[in-house]
Amino acid sequence: MHEAIAPKTDAEPGSGSGGTGSGPRDGSGTAPRPGPAPGTPSGPGPGEREPLAAGLKQRHLTMLGLGGVIGAGLFVGSSGGIAVAGPGIVVSYLIAGTLAMLVMRMLGEMSSAMPASGSFSVHAERAFGRWAGFSVGWLYWFLLVVVLAVEATGAATIASGWVPSVPQWAWVLLFMVVFTVANLAAVSNFGEFEFWFAALKITAIVLFLGLGLLAILGVLPDTDPVGMTNLTGQGGFLPNGWSGVISGVLAVVFAFGGLEVVTIAAAESDDPARAVGRAVRSAVWRILLFYVGSMLVIVAVLPWTSMKPGQSPYVAVLDHIGVPASGQIMNIVVFVALLSALNANLYGSSRMVFSLAERGEAPRALLRVSGGGVPRRAVLASVAFGFVSVLLNLQWPDSVFLYMLNAVGAVLLVVWGLIAASQLRLRRRLEREAPEKLTLKMWCFPWLTWVALGAMVIVLVLMLTDDTARPQVLWSGAATGAVLLVAFLRELRGKRS
Repeated sequence: MHEAIAPKTDAEPGSGSGGTGSGPRDGSGTAPRPGPAPGTPSGPGPGEREPLAAGLKQRHLTMLGLGGVIGAGLFVGSSGGIAVAGPGIVVSYLIAGTLAMLVMRMLGEMSSAMPASGSFSVHAERAFGRWAGFSVGWLYWFLLVVVLAVEATGAATIASGWVPSVPQWAWVLLFMVVFTVANLAAVSNFGEFEFWFAALKITAIVLFLGLGLLAILGVLPDTDPVGMTNLTGQGGFLPNGWSGVISGVLAVVFAFGGLEVVTIAAAESDDPARAVGRAVRSAVWRILLFYVGSMLVIVAVLPWTSMKPGQSPYVAVLDHIGVPASGQIMNIVVFVALLSALNANLYGSSRMVFSLAERGEAPRALLRVSGGGVPRRAVLASVAFGFVSVLLNLQWPDSVFLYMLNAVGAVLLVVWGLIAASQLRLRRRLEREAPEKLTLKMWCFPWLTWVALGAMVIVLVLMLTDDTARPQVLWSGAATGAVLLVAFLRELRGKRS
């Protein structure tokens, strides 16, 4: 168990200023630690430990890195991408997956050198100042607690289909209570839930890839070799041209959201720098394999024209090759994926708002840490807004909640953009001041970082030209502008005080 450590008052790697201390701890938690003076950069410096329990093991982080981005967006949402891109969806996933892989590598570089529970929010503050850390931290927190409502409602819808006598709201309440209790008890509970959730999802994909390959080769009973028929038929490999591939990228790129949580979680392991490096290295290529490999199997086994948006292409393939009860099998996998995302988002949002409080960007009351090293008030604050989001989703899914969902629709790209911009600045600083901390380096720096930034800008521009995606960009832009305005006003107030 680690004692609470007062935030260090520097914001740059290797600055060496600041001090540490500890507060009294009782059975329920610690007294809030003093917050920084307005306008003073804060947060744990490089090499300092967070005042949180080191309850996550390497196996937790490795599985979180592998399974954290495998969710309902892949198992169900990929059908929409196939509908617009055809077999070219393989290229769409390759492009989107490569972008996500570059972001993960950049984030891994910074987090292995400077692990912190606020992850990219802390990095943005160190790179550009408090306004950047404040803005990206609150935007990401808002994103997680809104999406949490979608996941809770989706899981409840599946459970209601299994047990119709239990109303949907009761399932939502049950899921929220179970994961709240788990996250309040100990960080190891979060780790164990995510370990087994990720193990099930990865096992399902590996089995799917294996069965799909056997079906393509004609090895399974009552199957003939497929060859290139479905890849080149029905209009060819790119039936809708490169515009279809780009539309596919827009449809699938957000399915890679969630990779950020592993760098947040690394701060609560015994050796954060080494743990995040290992997790990123083991996850990067495997995630690309799972996504691109799955799409290749799907469009090779079945004609892309048979796919229906909103229906799982995985179920269609399993039905085709004769797997009994394939629909229910995938329902279980999707159900687990939704609960996994709910658990991860509750964890990630609580640690992000705790980190904001630690740096004086959120109420100081959220700094209380339990005897087990859990920021319980931060967990309760996050789940409270999560409950509000769920209620809005249940009551007004097409009005109030739709506006909230649109407001976070493109926030992930804002977060990724700041990760890339922060890495550009901090990499140079680390090379000057603490080169020994660069144990995990971004490939081909700075060229690939600039390529990733350019790709994000292109995606945003393309979303603006798409009628269905444009509202997300506009509402997300408004939400980002509002948070930046608050950050700017805080900066002014800090300079005057």
